[in-house]
Parts: sequence; structure tokens; C-alpha cells
Amino acid sequence: MILVISVLTLIGLVCGVLIFIINKVLPPEPETLKKTEEIASHLPGMNCGACGFPGCFAYAQALAKDKNLITTNPCSTVMQDEKMLESLEKVLDIKIDASAMNKKAVVCCTGDPETIGDYSGVSTCRAANKLTGGFKKCPFGCLGFGDCARVCPQNAIDIYPARGRNVAVVDPKKCTGCGLCVKECPNNLIKLVPADTKIVFLCSYDSIKDVPSREKCFRGCLHCRKCYKSCEQDAIIWNKEKAIPEFDNDKCNLCGACIEACPHDKLIEFSKITSADREEYKEEYREKEKVGSK
Repeated sequence: MILVISVLTLIGLVCGVLIFIINKVLPPEPETLKKTEEIASHLPGMNCGACGFPGCFAYAQALAKDKNLITTNPCSTVMQDEKMLESLEKVLDIKIDASAMNKKAVVCCTGDPETIGDYSGVSTCRAANKLTGGFKKCPFGCLGFGDCARVCPQNAIDIYPARGRNVAVVDPKKCTGCGLCVKECPNNLIKLVPADTKIVFLCSYDSIKDVPSREKCFRGCLHCRKCYKSCEQDAIIWNKEKAIPEFDNDKCNLCGACIEACPHDKLIEFSKITSADREEYKEEYREKEKVGSK
């Protein structure tokens, strides 16, 4: 028993000496690694990749080398969490204007395009898009299979049956502006807009990108400029190249004149863009159509 104890004690002493020697010989832990670990502890740890890096630790490594990277590659989750943002500002020793970087996703389609045939393939937008650009007349319309909804870490995207055809709708209250849905949409009809946006244009058809043998939906933008002409605040800029309206958020007072003027219901208040609000909005529009047809 004494021999066993002695041997174990000797082994422990030898191991202790070896660890001491190795610690003296090996180089110290790099300062950048310490900084990376410190920054990573103040990140959400979701590893969603929306910042452009494969995970939060990789993002922390990049920030340890260049703290200003957060202005060009912001973490949308941090930007909407005041406590997390404050702690990260202290670690990076930088002041971050979250309001300037706060974005929300918008699906620029109301789901109106008619179909050109039945699709029975793989139920994903990307697969449907590979087959002649989709099964809807408008080559830029929402295909409605929910690829964007599946990648959303906040469950902010709902597939809403607009006039019997499915279309993705983003809830701005849940959306953090990570941009994962933007990358996922094969028709490139999802875009990020400032969180304080007042009016959004819900049509993705671009006349300068006409696709032969395909047409826009029967309720697509007419490029009639009625919205532009109706605005008394000069809050609408007409993009001549694309023939679509663009909005000056500072000048817009949400009078609703442009919404009323649009003959095809392509403008909507950003605050009324969720599925529930949009259904109520559609009912109001249907009533307007009935009155107008009399």
C-alpha cells in the first residue's frame, strides 16, 4: 500500500513539473484570442450567419481585429437588444447608432400572379424557380412555399393566402433584419428597409427586366405615376429607370393619398403589413372596388 501511494505521488510530482515547464516554454495566449473570447461572450450565440460570418465566434474574431466592422456587418439581434448593445459597446470601446442600422425585411409582392400550370414538384421556392422560372405568370412573383420562413430565426414570416395564392408576409415587430430571408429568396423579391419606413411598394416586377413569353400579374404596377402625382409633400421620387416610386421618409406624413391613388393596391402602410392587418386592409379595398364599380 505504501509502495502504491509513493508511486502515485511520484507520478503526480513528475506531471506537475512537466506542466510547469510546458507553461514556461509555450508562448502566452494571444491578446486577440482573449479579446475574441470577451467579445463572443457579449454576442447572442445564435450562429445564424446573418452577419456574414459562419458563427458568433468567427464574428467576434473579426471584431477583435477591426471593431469598426460592426457598422458594415452589424449583428441584427444585438442591434435590437439594448442591454446586449450597451455591453458590446463597452467591450469594443465604440459608440454604435443602432437606429441607423435597424432594418426590417419586406416581401415586395402581394401574391396576385395567376398560375400558368400546376406544379407538383419539390415544395420549395428554389426548386420551383428552377423549372422555367416558376409556375406563375409573373417571373418575379412570390412562389409561396416558404423557403424564407424556414430560415427565419425569429419566426417572423407567415405564408398568407392572398386571393387564394400563397405569399410570404414579414411581421416587422418580430423581424430583426438579419437578412437571411433576402439571401434565400430565389426571385430576389425580399429587401431590407429602414425600420422607420412609412410606406412600402409591394410589386417586384421591373419593366427593364422583361422576360420573353412571361407577363406581370393582372394587378401589377401600371407605372401610371398616380401615386407620385397625388403626393403634396413631394415625398415620392419617381425612379425613371425602373419606373417605380421611391419614398422620402422624412417628408412623408402618412396622409394616405398615394395609397388611395394606386389603382392596383400596391402601396401599403408599413405598420399594416402583417397578415392580420393586411386582411383587414384588403376588406377595405374590396369595399372601395365595389363602390367604384357602381
